[in-house]
Amino acid sequence: MSKRDFYEILGVSKSATKEELKKAYRQKAIQYHPDKNPDDKDAEHKFKEAAEAYEVLSNDQKRQRYDQFGHAGLGGASGGGAGMNMDDIFSHFGDIFGGFGGFGGGSRRGGTRVNKGSNLRVRVELTLDEIANGVEKKIKVKKYVSCKTCNGSGAADSNSISNCTTCNGSGQVTRIANTILGQMQTTSTCPSCGGSGKVITKKCTSCYGEGIVKEEELIKIDIPAGVMEGMQLSVSGKGNAARGGGINGDLLVVIEEKPHPELIRHDNDLLYILNISVPDAILGETVEIPTLSGKVKVKIESGTQSGKILRLRGKGLPDVQGYGKGDILVKVNIYIPKTISKDEMKIMEKLKESENFLAKAEMDKGFFNKVRDFFE
Repeated sequence: MSKRDFYEILGVSKSATKEELKKAYRQKAIQYHPDKNPDDKDAEHKFKEAAEAYEVLSNDQKRQRYDQFGHAGLGGASGGGAGMNMDDIFSHFGDIFGGFGGFGGGSRRGGTRVNKGSNLRVRVELTLDEIANGVEKKIKVKKYVSCKTCNGSGAADSNSISNCTTCNGSGQVTRIANTILGQMQTTSTCPSCGGSGKVITKKCTSCYGEGIVKEEELIKIDIPAGVMEGMQLSVSGKGNAARGGGINGDLLVVIEEKPHPELIRHDNDLLYILNISVPDAILGETVEIPTLSGKVKVKIESGTQSGKILRLRGKGLPDVQGYGKGDILVKVNIYIPKTISKDEMKIMEKLKESENFLAKAEMDKGFFNKVRDFFE
């Protein structure tokens, strides 16, 4: 299923300000919040869809990539809201909901903070052939993963986890201060448990209470056709695991293009320099032109001039958003040898005396006489 346009999801224009985006998202979040729509899968889908749209459009870099490349510039995941889960949403945007709690009821989540692991960035080098067709890459990444011994909790066993006595398991502490305006109440993250609401009395011996260990993981990355040098794709949940349990970070994939031995990329078009001899330019010839799907034969017409551009339509790279394919542009370059044999010299001398070459010389002479007269 193809994704809907993020601006359409939030009901805003492409020139919407950050404040307009936030206001539009808050309205959608409240409208489709799971607490207001229990057991409603369609509302849950729209809730996630709106969160994903806001997560992208509220970030300047992601919004720029989305405006330029569409969904493909963000990794090309399929299905609305597929890249986010409820923990993602409430940990990122819980303050926007204006009093609503988390999925399944506010009392269930309370004010505890959900940890998120850090993002990882890798570079993937692609050939033009891989870019033309799209490719699945398998890369090994050293990253923090959830500890298998304690399932990411950091505790030796379930009896080694208890509610924080400072915040009574809420993850937040409330202070009341007397001011000239009266009593002021402030709420902040609990300093004892870091907002988790839990404390560990006995640490796991494998991860030493961190809940994460470093391992090497083989990750599959689906790269869409038509990506460009410098484009950054995001693979949700494939970054570092969070300490003490929580949400994994993302894997950011930066595209690098490997130069092709014969073709030069220019946007979705490919450029090729064709060197032909003087006789071929005069008499015409059939030549072979390299493409990403094999060589094709092209007829060079007699009398072809140096610098002429031939266009092979649809033989270039596909557009990353699926809007057709580019072309191969063939620039004809007539090769003039620096040295020739005595026999070739005699042939050239005869050509100079022919009517075709004399006519060209006279035309050039007349042209330069006109230019000289104009400046005089």
